[in-house]
Order: sequence, then C-alpha cells, then structure tokens
Amino acid sequence: MQTRSLNVLVIGGGGREHALCATFARSPACNTLYCAPGNAGIASVARCLTLDPADHAAVINACAAHTINLVVVGPEAPLVAGLADALRDAGIATFGPSQAAAMLEGSKAFTKAFCARHAIPTAASAAFHDRAAAHAYLEAQGAPIVIKADGLAAGKGVTMAHTAEEAMAAIDACFDAAVGGAGSAKPAPSPDETDAPPVVVIERWLHGEEVSFFALIDGTCVVPLGSAQDHKRAFDGDEGPNTGGMGAYAPAPIMDAAMTARVMETIIEPTARGMVDEGRPFSGVLFAGLMITAQGPQLIEYNVRFGDPECQVLLMRLRSDLLALVHATATGTLADVADDVAWHDEAALSVVMATRGYPGTYGKGSEIRALEAVEAKPDVEVFHAGTSRDDEGRLRAIGGRVLAVTARGTDVAEAQARAYAAVDDIDWPEGFCRRDIGWRALKRG
Repeated sequence: MQTRSLNVLVIGGGGREHALCATFARSPACNTLYCAPGNAGIASVARCLTLDPADHAAVINACAAHTINLVVVGPEAPLVAGLADALRDAGIATFGPSQAAAMLEGSKAFTKAFCARHAIPTAASAAFHDRAAAHAYLEAQGAPIVIKADGLAAGKGVTMAHTAEEAMAAIDACFDAAVGGAGSAKPAPSPDETDAPPVVVIERWLHGEEVSFFALIDGTCVVPLGSAQDHKRAFDGDEGPNTGGMGAYAPAPIMDAAMTARVMETIIEPTARGMVDEGRPFSGVLFAGLMITAQGPQLIEYNVRFGDPECQVLLMRLRSDLLALVHATATGTLADVADDVAWHDEAALSVVMATRGYPGTYGKGSEIRALEAVEAKPDVEVFHAGTSRDDEGRLRAIGGRVLAVTARGTDVAEAQARAYAAVDDIDWPEGFCRRDIGWRALKRG
C-alpha cells in the first residue's frame, strides 16, 4: 500500500521519539518531519518546535500552520490528558489512543477491573483509595507482594516488596503522593468506578520471565509487532532502584511463535474486543508488560505507547516502512498493510547511558564528546534523550537517561559486543551504564 506524502509531527523529546523520528525520516512517504519539543539528536532529522503538549489548542494551531496531516504522540501523559481526542476532533489523523482508551495505562485499577470483566489472565489484586484499608489488606496478604501507584508515575510507581515493612512504606508513599504524583491527576472515573479514584493497587507477586510485547491496533484490526526484554533496575545484576529502563534487546527468546500466538489469543485480542464492547475502541500501539509463568502468559500492566528503550531495539529490527504502518493505524486501514510487517533477522540491543546519580539526584550540563565517530559505526545508532546543544554547539547532558546506544548483530551476543564497543568510545566521564544488558538471553545460550 502506497502512503501519500505526509507532513508529520511527533510529540515528545526522548530516546523513543528520536528512534521514531529517525525511522520516519527514512520513509519515502515522509515529506516534512517536525518534533515537539525534540532534543539535540532529533534536531538532526526533524525540525523541532516549541510546544506544550498540554496546550491542545497550541498543538492544533501548529498543525494548521505547518500543514501537518499526521501526529504521532510518543509519551503517555498527553494521551491520558486527551490530546489525541482534541486532534481528531480538529480533523487531524493521530497515532495514539483516546483519553478513554488510554485509561489502560492511566489507571492500573481500571485495567485490573477490565481484565476481570474480559477473562484476561493477570495477577490477583485489590485497589484502594483508603490508606487504612490498604494497610489491613497488606497485613492479611503478607509479603512478598507488589505495590503499584494507580496513576502515571514515569515508570517508577511499582515496588516489588520483599518484606511487609517495605510494602507498607510503598503504600504510604503512594498516599503521600511521593511517587511522581501518581494516583492523583487522572481522567474522570467511568460510571462503574467510585467517585474516589483508587490511589494504590496491591498485587500478588508473579513468578516467571518478564517480556514486553507490542501490537498495532486500529480499533478492530490487531497486528503483532514484536517483543523485547528490558532492564529496569539501575545497576548490574538487577540491583538498585527501578528506572525508566537501562537497556533492552529484541526479540525476546521466550516469545517463540507458539507463545506469541498464545499471547495474542488470550491477552491482546480479547483486550481489543473488550475495548470496542465497552465503547473505548483502542487505536495506536498497545504495549503489554507480561510475565511468562508456569501456567502461561499473564498481564502485568498495559502501556498505551511504545516503550523506552524497547522502541529503539524494535525499530532497529524493523524492515517495513514504519510510517506507512503508523498512518494506516491512525486512519483505520491497518488491515490493508497487516501482511507488510517484515523484520531483519538480526537481534538488536540497546544500552542506556545515564547521568551519574540517576534515578536519584544528578547534575546537568556535562559535556558529551566523541559521539560523531560512534554514530558513524555500521549497525550502530545512538538515540538521544536528555541532550541539548550549547551556544558553541557542544553536546550537553540535561537529563537522567541521556543516550541509548543501540546495535544490531547476528545474535544478542554480537549486538551486545557492538553496543558496548560504541559505549566505550563515547567520552563522557559523568555518565554511567549497566554492563550486563542482555544477560538473560546470553544465559539461555
């Protein structure tokens, strides 16, 4: 299917958005590419605009001024806030779910209740808007147990509590709004929810192998888009605090054809049907965090956008025209291109370089050098997140997660070797990374 020439606006400024922009820029269907706000890396492939995604009118006006006919919303917060609805109401094709459908990520309690209604396998749980009731439930359940802030928390709202004391502290942190404000500003509850929205979800600890799985959905048509495995802990050996993600690789070895079919049949397709049945049809990319248990795949959580850094490794493997797939998803014509998804045979692996101190307190403004030579390496791409250029054109780190050094190889071992060789050539003393990304795949042999 030939996609007409498009002027595209990508919303966001992280490594995920750089990967999207770099991939879109290679599409023959891409006429002019914009990104808001973008970053130093994105500026090399797109025109960066200063826009506040929370100002829907400003985004719509920018689309009119630049004749933009497709908007791709990268992060979750604008989707939960209804940006996709405002754009579609203005007649602009948009990749990303409605506010009603984005509740799959906007409220973990909503997703748990949805799973119960549609027999989607997930861990037993309970949601609470009362601190004392949450404490009492924890005392009855004991540890280990999982505590989740109900709302958005930038990937940091989950505590895998090994002890009751740790779990109690996590519950109190949620109620004290200490986890990125999660559990506070969320969309209005649906009619089947109470007027007091949940603050915390307490969930049974699942045992197995964790996987990220992605599918494109245009409301009714569902197309699997592949798998990845990420590394959330800050330090080697899966030690330290949770982060937004310190690295990833794709594909996930455990997701063979049989397991993929099982996930589609028991989790993804029932979700798509259920969202239609409940008047919340989903359009965009659905990101399922899964635990592959001895009893089969179970849903940990849903995200309503590409993951970061999973997006980087997925797109390093994709041979198809991503822009054509995204446009078809946004316009309800995904069935026309459903057979066009093709992949490189190689594996891909991404190592996130972060500013020392992340995910805690870290400095800003350190200089990153020698990146140009690294970016010229074959089968290596460096996706920027927290970067900017100073007045002299020097590259500066201005965020926590700063670079995603991504490589392809015949297998995970080769991709890992290429990625770390590139990392070692980057001159940035103030940065750090994990040195064991891909360990689970290598352990499999």
